[in-house]
Amino acid sequence: MKVLANDGISNSGIEALEKGGFEVITTTVAQEQLINYINEKEISVLLVRSATTVRKDLIDACPSIKIIGRGGVGMDNIDVEYAKGKGISVINTPASSSHSVAELVFAHFYGLARFLHNSNREMPLEGDTKFKALKKAYGKGVELKGKTLGVLGFGRIGQATAKVALGAGMKVIAFDPFLEKANLELEFFDGQKVNFEINTISKEDVLKQADFITLHVPSQKEYVIGAPEFELMKDGVFIANAARGGVVDEIALVNAIESGKVAGAALDVFEKEPTPEIQLLMNASLSLTPHTGAATSEAQDRIGTELAEQIISILG
Repeated sequence: MKVLANDGISNSGIEALEKGGFEVITTTVAQEQLINYINEKEISVLLVRSATTVRKDLIDACPSIKIIGRGGVGMDNIDVEYAKGKGISVINTPASSSHSVAELVFAHFYGLARFLHNSNREMPLEGDTKFKALKKAYGKGVELKGKTLGVLGFGRIGQATAKVALGAGMKVIAFDPFLEKANLELEFFDGQKVNFEINTISKEDVLKQADFITLHVPSQKEYVIGAPEFELMKDGVFIANAARGGVVDEIALVNAIESGKVAGAALDVFEKEPTPEIQLLMNASLSLTPHTGAATSEAQDRIGTELAEQIISILG
């Protein structure tokens, strides 16, 4: 049976699939040519990330497909229920990239708290002529230790981010409409483990109490953070969105930065991907990455291996 990994797959995933008797094709086929390619090659398994979409027309036109797999968490680019209704298995890898996203959130938070995103731009340009002025401009950083992290959405990624926060000496508070509490186990290099039980609280309380706020929620019709939510927050709060574009009102965010309510924000996802608004790209209070939350070699290895294991268990 043939597997088309149209948006790529790690070598560990390829090796596991080939060992399981599958032929793996890693050609990237253009969206408009995908139906013909799948039918010509009689593809049984279509694997995608976020670039390729799998809609009803493709599902209807490609009877050979038995599994659609998403390397990652969100499946916005797949008509999941429709595929399942046609007897196709739809799989993803929700646990594989959790820690990668968590570390990116904290890379942003540490950078924002010490103005690294600005300093790294300004030092090459003016470090030799305005050293003292830059030192003064970026000399009012804050520590994360002892601060409160508010987590909106306390699933796998939210919990992984909370673990990093706990390791950094932060207090963690969380909101999740589907979860009352979670037990977090922190594992250390020498085999020692520490357990924390986190009871979730209301969204309003998280917004009011947190010094740093991170979102780990699925796409939804309404903004999770808009102008009313910014009003509830502490002055000088830091925010990160590495979840989905559209869960934060970007216009309200810029306004909150200009008013001083938000000291700095990190965006890994945008309402208008892949062409974010220019006013976001040029805003000195924003730390920006191009949707790279899960883009670590370790996460991609885990994703590939986990997809292979699921495929082999279904079709093996």
